[in-house]
Parts: sequence; structure tokens; C-alpha cells
Amino acid sequence: MSTSQTPVSAAGPDWVALVREKVESLRFGVVQIVVHDRKVTQIERTEKTRLDAPVAGSGSRRELT
Repeated sequence: MSTSQTPVSAAGPDWVALVREKVESLRFGVVQIVVHDRKVTQIERTEKTRLDAPVAGSGSRRELT
């Protein structure tokens, strides 16, 4: 799992394009928008890597997060 934080200038709607870019490049995870005094100040992206791994002694598959 990796986390990246991007400081954002709230001078214009550029943060919307940045959020769109973060979401489009993400397969599993979370994009968080941090707001202070009604202004977007930070965008956080947490990405998860999911692995399908066989469980020992079982025919089923298990997802790890």
C-alpha cells in the first residue's frame, strides 16, 4: 500500500483535474480531498495492491488487502 499527498493551490478549479488524474490512474484504493476554510488544500491517494493467492489445503481463493 502506498500513500501520496499532493499540496493543492485553491486558486482555481485545477484541483478537479488533479483529482480526476488520481482517480483515473487508480485501480484499487482511495482518493481523499482535504478542505480547510472551504478551500481544497490537499489531495491524498492511497493505493492498494490486491493479490489472489491460493489458501493452503483449500480449493478456494483468498484476496489479500
